[in-house]
Amino acid sequence: MTTQGIADRLVALCRKQDWETAQKELLAADAVSIEPRESPGFKKETKGLDAIVEKGRQFSAKLEQVYSLTVSDPVVAPSSFACTMGMDATIKGRGRTQLNELCVYEVKDGKIISERFYP
Repeated sequence: MTTQGIADRLVALCRKQDWETAQKELLAADAVSIEPRESPGFKKETKGLDAIVEKGRQFSAKLEQVYSLTVSDPVVAPSSFACTMGMDATIKGRGRTQLNELCVYEVKDGKIISERFYP
């Protein structure tokens, strides 16, 4: 799959909140996920598809209600792409929260090898 194809598929799945399908379908087995900072229950850097999927499950379990989710169209280069994601949600222990991030992905051999999130 091309970088454009991966970007379009990721955006479509994220807009449906189908995070796990996106991860299992598009991430390389040795992918790395980098958060802006460590937070309770989450490391700054997560390595490997299984660990990234588990991190996603833990995050989803903390969502009490999602009021809205926005995912921009991707901006695509030959081996990377970026999009913005925004979520208005109630998170256990934090209450109603606005999350907005720039998400940057690196692609190699038809898979996402890294994802990095910027507030």
